[in-house]
Amino acid sequence: MKITNEGILTQLGYNIDENSTKQLENIEKNTPGFENIKKHIITLNDHLKHLSSYVAMSNSNPYFKIKIDTDNNEFIEEAKDIINRWAQKYNVNLQKVQNKETYYILGVQK
Repeated sequence: MKITNEGILTQLGYNIDENSTKQLENIEKNTPGFENIKKHIITLNDHLKHLSSYVAMSNSNPYFKIKIDTDNNEFIEEAKDIINRWAQKYNVNLQKVQNKETYYILGVQK
């Protein structure tokens, strides 16, 4: 299944406008192997929603970020498990933000 950039933006809840499109293009350029994981990013987002967690475009770095946005410890642990299994399955490099339950998707391992 092939997914367009407009499809990614729509699935993640963004408006399709010039700024969002440029931001996504910048993320795509800075994420090695992006083409191989973009549809899986949507699936990851879908699996995290019920845990008050989500995938979004970072405003401070040219990457997608995965944010666990809850204080519920059970949700946090379940979300971490989902994220780690996803990263292992698709050989994705993640970078954890210090002192936050946030991860940057840096790209696919070669």
